[in-house]
Amino acid sequence: MSSAAPERSEVPARRLLGTLGLAGAIAGLLIVLVYQWAEPRIASHRARVLQLAVQEVLHDPARFETLFVHDGSVHTGAPAGVDTAGLERVYLGYDDAGAPVGFAVTAAKPGFQDVIQLIFGFDPRTGRLLGMKVLQSLETPGLGDKIEKDSTFVAAFEGVAAPLLPVKRGAAAGEAGEVEMITGATISSRTVIEAINAALDRLRPLLEAYMAREGS
Repeated sequence: MSSAAPERSEVPARRLLGTLGLAGAIAGLLIVLVYQWAEPRIASHRARVLQLAVQEVLHDPARFETLFVHDGSVHTGAPAGVDTAGLERVYLGYDDAGAPVGFAVTAAKPGFQDVIQLIFGFDPRTGRLLGMKVLQSLETPGLGDKIEKDSTFVAAFEGVAAPLLPVKRGAAAGEAGEVEMITGATISSRTVIEAINAALDRLRPLLEAYMAREGS
């Protein structure tokens, strides 16, 4: 005597599609909510990191102001009708007496692994750097990351004359502008030097003109 096979109930395709659509909508909503929650916190963190970096490369000025680069000139405020989101910024520090100490300038250039982002201090009156700090780097741990961990390399940017001249470590003859590259991280350290030189090639005349215009 044979037994009949149990009948299988099939779920309508419409119901499956509805379930998948609802799950997708919920997931999308959660992503949007998490982004809205995290985005201002990320922006606030980045602003804080930048503020501390400006203070570091300008040797703790009493205050600093944000200036905008637009149309071949540096402006104290955003030009009328121009969206500041797309404008390049530089930061001018002042001492306790209100005298300018120099500009903090950001720069970026592809390194060995990825783009190296940094900030450096520069005094147009002397033509010398005040300091350098790496803001973001994905260079090889133990090698390329020495551009931010090697204290000798980082210290070499304090007081050096621009433009910078990369030389092999141990080969420096004391010439103006020479910065020794890091053994084993030649590409990464050269990238830092070239990024600074490129930024100054563009901005140095503008920074000098602003200082002269402001009577600093």
